[in-house]
Amino acid sequence: MNTTVLIPKEQIPLLSFSKKEVISDLTARNERLYSLFRSQTLGNLLQTKVKITFEAADEQIYTVDTTVWAVGNSFISLKGGIYLPISSILHIE
Repeated sequence: MNTTVLIPKEQIPLLSFSKKEVISDLTARNERLYSLFRSQTLGNLLQTKVKITFEAADEQIYTVDTTVWAVGNSFISLKGGIYLPISSILHIE
């Protein structure tokens, strides 16, 4: 099992991402989407940071502590204009 690496959000654009979905369970994917929209609300209203755990194309697991500004169909926008594919996100706290 890979260890989780804490990464600054500014380094996310340097990573490659696979198009594969990291969560196979439909209920878990719906919960992820709910958590992302909740994070967006917290980010826009209170500038609250969340911890997002995601998987890069090399299957390395990363965690970033950041603010979610927007949730789209395929990507989320983080503070600073950085994008992260939703399909790579494993967990949001």
